[in-house]
Amino acid sequence: MEAYTQFAGVYDRLMAEMPYPQWLAFADACWERYGRPKTIVDLGCGTGSIAIPLARSGFNVFGIDLSSDMLTIGRSKWGDAAAAGSVTWLQQDMTEWEIGEAADAVISFCDCLNYLTEEDDVLRAFAATHRGLKPGGLFLFDVHAPRTLSRYAEEQPFVLDEPDVAYIWTCELDEERVEIEHHLTIFAEAEAGRRGKYARIEETHVQRAYDAEWLREALLATGFKAVEMFGDFKLEPADDETERLFFAAVK
Repeated sequence: MEAYTQFAGVYDRLMAEMPYPQWLAFADACWERYGRPKTIVDLGCGTGSIAIPLARSGFNVFGIDLSSDMLTIGRSKWGDAAAAGSVTWLQQDMTEWEIGEAADAVISFCDCLNYLTEEDDVLRAFAATHRGLKPGGLFLFDVHAPRTLSRYAEEQPFVLDEPDVAYIWTCELDEERVEIEHHLTIFAEAEAGRRGKYARIEETHVQRAYDAEWLREALLATGFKAVEMFGDFKLEPADDETERLFFAAVK
């Protein structure tokens, strides 16, 4: 079942403040450290907010997402832009993706892997990524730390009220599974610039957080030769205060 079906149309508007430059900077710092790729797979690429800047920088990118609606917006944003690199858009499940060739690097940012709510699915995604990488290739991804989901549950509800879009966002946390259910009621301007007519969008998104050591051991068990863990966009070790865990795994 596709995610983000209704949400796709307002996704970029609501995500405008997300730290995309920090994800790009983190990836660049890792490639300086581990080796610079030519071909990159972006798992959970959404509307291309990371894939497109990478392609414009000269990389050949495969943007993979489960949502056809998100990919349609990504293609529209990319258009016929002149760029040194390229973007190939593919609708696939990250647990069984393939591009027909081996990639130099795979990235999955913006906590995409938290949407895999069963350990077996995480393992399948790791296995697919290991298969899809060249020997020595690098897998970079980030996930919410368990404490981050607890903080969401403690701080909810969240409210946005702006002229063109508004939302009410509530959360329910299953503490045993460290799994959170996000409920969003969004009111988005039905026609750009036309005040007074709004579309109501109801969305439910489920994320699960995993223990950092479990993720590291799972990557090694999958066949990755070396795994490093970092915290909050920096090439520094994660600690108990880390909210977003970053992993770099070498095939």
